[in-house]
This record gives sequence, C-alpha cells and structure tokens, in this order.
Amino acid sequence: MLRSLTFAFVLCAGLLGVSPTLSGTAMANDTRPDYAFAIHGGAGTIERAYLTEKLEAEYREKLLEALTAGQTILADGGSGIDAVIAAIVILEDSPLFNAGKGAVFTNAGKNELDASIMDGRTLNSGAVAGVTRIKNPILLARTVMDQSEHVMMQGKGAEKFARRHGFRMVSSRYFYTERRWLQLQYALEQKTGALQDHDAEKFGTVGAVALDKAGNLAAGTSTGGRTNKLYGRVGDSPIIGAGNYASNASCAVSGTGHGEYFIRATVARDVCAMMEYAGVSLEDAANTVVFKRMGDLGGTGGVIAVDKDGNIAMPFNTAGMYRAAVTAGGDPVIAIFQE
Repeated sequence: MLRSLTFAFVLCAGLLGVSPTLSGTAMANDTRPDYAFAIHGGAGTIERAYLTEKLEAEYREKLLEALTAGQTILADGGSGIDAVIAAIVILEDSPLFNAGKGAVFTNAGKNELDASIMDGRTLNSGAVAGVTRIKNPILLARTVMDQSEHVMMQGKGAEKFARRHGFRMVSSRYFYTERRWLQLQYALEQKTGALQDHDAEKFGTVGAVALDKAGNLAAGTSTGGRTNKLYGRVGDSPIIGAGNYASNASCAVSGTGHGEYFIRATVARDVCAMMEYAGVSLEDAANTVVFKRMGDLGGTGGVIAVDKDGNIAMPFNTAGMYRAAVTAGGDPVIAIFQE
C-alpha cells in the first residue's frame, strides 16, 4: 500500500515562494492502509558535515527502534495513543534527542521539560510544562489527559499531581549530558567561528503521529525546550493547537522548531483546519503552513502529519529533520537530510 517515496511538495514553487529542495518526505496511499505511523526527532541545522558516520548510524538506529515500537502496537490492533506513547518514551530515554534524558539546559543551568498528547477520536488532550523531575513527561501528559479534568499542568503542581499518581521522581542529575551542558556554555559565551556548536541550532523536540486500525488518530510531542531559554519560558510542544493536534475529522500533527513561531501561527491546528474547512490535501495543508504561514513570519522547523486516509507528510524548511514513517504493508522510511 506504500507508494514510492517522494518530496512532500505538491504546490507550485511560485505559490509558496520556496524551493522544492526545502521539503521533506511524504507517502501517499490510493486506499487507506490498516495503519500509518510517523515520528520525528527534531529539525534544524542538520547537515552531513556535522554528523560523523557513527553518529548518523546511532540516530537512524534509534529512530528505527522507536518507529518499530509504535508499528508493532498498531499492527497488533493497538491504539494510536499507545503507539505514540511507546515511540516517544524511547526517544525521551535517549540522550540523542532534546527530550527527557537528552534535554537541553536553561539559562539557569536547569532542565525543564514539556510534553503533550491528543486523542483524535475524542479531542481529549493532556499536557505538562516546566517539569524538572519527571523521567518521561509524555507519560505524565497522558495521565493528565486520562486522570484529571484539566488539559495542562505546569511546574511544581504537575509534579505534585505526578506523585499522587505514583510517578517516581528522578534526580536532576539524571538529565545531565556533557553535550547539552557544553551547548549552554557556548550560548552563554556567545562563541562563534570554528568553535561554533552547530548542533545548538537543531531543535531536537521529539514527536509521533498515528492512525490505528480503528481509524483513530493520535499525536504526541515532547521536548526540553531551547538551550539558554529564560526563566518560565514555555514553547509550543505542550500547547494544543501549536506544536500538537489530532482530530479524526482531518489529521494528526506534531511539530518541531522555533516554538514561538509555532505558537503565533498555531501550526498544528492550522494544518488540520485547512483540511477540515478548505478541503485541501494533507500535503497541501502541511506545506502551506510550514513554508508559507510560518515561513513568512520567519519561523523555522517542520511537522510530521498523518491524515484519516493514512497519507503521511513530513515537510520542513530547515537543512534537515530526523524523521521516520511506515504504513501497513510497506517498508520503514528513515531520513535525516533533504533526501
């Protein structure tokens, strides 16, 4: 059911004002597959010159591991929510990505984590922001969705809620990685030239979107935010409609990039709204929002999206985006650069 891999760019370059080489990957299906699944691990200045063969292999291996975890659940008839959670937990546990274990440091030298989850069938959602002692924020976001009347909890209140529901608190040392600490030092010292840390320009937010066999959509996003972010800053990842959205009426979307622009452009909801109200395709909607709406504001990043028919789009306007996707009956697609 999986057709050939193509660029996720079907609108004319004149309409969008961008080059097709800035697009990501898309997979289109003539008939709805039993399931469809996609994940991302961040978009930004991701170029071959800055990735050793060993490191690139590590990224591809971890993306495949996360993709396979979600795919296995979907193939067995499990829910899209469970598939999204399973994949994101794996990415949160890896120091390669800016979420969970690999979270970046704030200006104050702390790790503050955000996450959200959304059920496209019910439009129920849960989110947490600014948590500092939760090993897997995506699990707490789901608990907020399932076990409270609220959508978002933040900071100490979210952690109090977590304790009440049996979450084990981890030490702040759990999140420390030398690589992320050095990124903060570069940012604080404003180093340039040969010492520039190119990886600091990568937005390593992770996310997943799924269509399950029951026809339900789900989306989840998790992040450590931005290196050197100021006190109290919250990005788009825990904001429903900005960095995350899912509705069975249209699609499921998870974003990664400069959060302030995702918030201002309500990126995730706009993709779904264009499909619902204007009747455009998933690719057209995703590309228009990423390249035109957000791009015109000066925002950078990308999205992964799956619609109710199992089509997948993964456009981005940066040098690269860690991404992977699969549909029932097809082979996994794993990509990093502008392939």
